[in-house]
Amino acid sequence: MNRLFAAKKPSGISSNHFLARLKRKYGVKKAGFSGTLDPFASGVLLVAFGSYTRLFQYLEVEPKVYEACLWLGAFCPSGDNENISKVDIIKPFELEILSKNVENLQGILDYTPPKYSAKHVGGVRAYELARRGVDFELKAEQMQVFSAEILHYTHPFLLVRLELSKGSYARSWAELLAKKLGINATLSALERKSEGEFFYENEKALDPLKHLKIAQNWYEKSQSDIELGKKLCVDDFKIKENGEYFIKFEKFFSIIEILNGQVIYKLNGIKNADFN
Repeated sequence: MNRLFAAKKPSGISSNHFLARLKRKYGVKKAGFSGTLDPFASGVLLVAFGSYTRLFQYLEVEPKVYEACLWLGAFCPSGDNENISKVDIIKPFELEILSKNVENLQGILDYTPPKYSAKHVGGVRAYELARRGVDFELKAEQMQVFSAEILHYTHPFLLVRLELSKGSYARSWAELLAKKLGINATLSALERKSEGEFFYENEKALDPLKHLKIAQNWYEKSQSDIELGKKLCVDDFKIKENGEYFIKFEKFFSIIEILNGQVIYKLNGIKNADFN
């Protein structure tokens, strides 16, 4: 089965365990997802079955939109609400001060990924090592914050909407805000609302060709040439400029790259699914 859809992962379960549930539900063996969600987080997980698992690199999954609830004054080593070890009673902030600091945390930011994250360290998830008490360090990175805005503030809880680049962490953004405010803070809830143009629609099957971030091209000779993987000539394509393109036929589609007059197969013979 080839299928692409947005699922909604509940909190308290890893993305891999949630994917295993979906595989059992739909009776498939080959499946994958884009953009791991930490066990603590809930929300949109872009899922593909069958040959469609090879398409993630061609899908636009930015920005990743989150709604994050910060508990101001609370401290948790994992940055969430699982093991809160300290709660400071702090005075409410003026909304203007909060808004100014949130507004300043946009653009390209330097940060260190949280140890309780889905980052891989030697082939193991960082959060698994952290929970076992293993000592390790994660390298400093950069994230892009496309936008950050306050949705609601009822002290000590601050609800914000974040649009982040791929690989960014809302927990790290929350940590940066806490440092600016001179307090401890942790996330009491985190939900991913969308990945790029993908949002939850009751696991509705999606046509990947409508979401590819590459242009369509047309092969002007027999489709069997591509179906059989024969060597192709750039002169036989409608668009001859350098770039990656998808070629659509009735029952399958392929992705090719034109590079300096040469045609290179990237993905070939992927069966079209029925979206009726």
